[in-house]
Amino acid sequence: MTDHAIPSDSGQLPERDHEDLARAHASGADVELAVSTVIFALRSDDRFGAQGLAPTLWLPLVRRIREPFEGRWALPGGPLRVTEGLADAARRTLGDTTGLAPRYLEQLYAFGDADRSPLVRPSAELPGAARVVSIVYWALVGSGEAARATTGQNVRWFPADELPPLAFDHNVIVEYALWRLRNKMEYSRIAHALLGETFTLAQLREVHEAVLGKPLDPANFRRSMEASNALVDTGERLTGTRHRPPKLYRYDESVDLADNGPLPPP
Repeated sequence: MTDHAIPSDSGQLPERDHEDLARAHASGADVELAVSTVIFALRSDDRFGAQGLAPTLWLPLVRRIREPFEGRWALPGGPLRVTEGLADAARRTLGDTTGLAPRYLEQLYAFGDADRSPLVRPSAELPGAARVVSIVYWALVGSGEAARATTGQNVRWFPADELPPLAFDHNVIVEYALWRLRNKMEYSRIAHALLGETFTLAQLREVHEAVLGKPLDPANFRRSMEASNALVDTGERLTGTRHRPPKLYRYDESVDLADNGPLPPP
């Protein structure tokens, strides 16, 4: 058992995950490793039937179907298999629960306080109790891909700033992911992961406003973006607008979404 929801009707871990956990207990391990992901996307809030509202940050959560915290919402995730890398586990669990394959994926932090979750209860198959350490990733997807994500009774999107009480320490994890995202917006080009290949300056500003949670002066924003040398004018314009069609830009593809230093991309 892990501290993450597996959205299946049976409430059982997938057989391979169950075997990995049993192997860890058989070897005497008293700490289990799991991988979780905070995945952000821009979505319009249509809960009240309003049209034309500016998009805000949302994230998918999965409902726990077993104790502890049965019925609570939690971040998508699952146990780390003995044969896979951390980023591979994050991609797998995201695909299994939400069907999403994010363009941007970065390791956030390791959460392993001794009191972060109730100990896993022993059973005939898992004879020893264990604490769970979660390696957390954060990811970004465009609104188009987010609209195609798997949803249902056990998977639902929530506004990032209006979350219910989550299982374990997942509210703290989301707060930390939001803090990291908002800081990175100031010096990296990860806004690209929330946009299409081409975009207008107004669309780019809309992303920054949604992430930062505040309006930005259009003229100052334009000057800042043009001075960054991160944008390339495509020579094309957005069609279908009432007024003069705005220019379309793209990010300079010679610059990575974020600087990983000497580490390989995830």
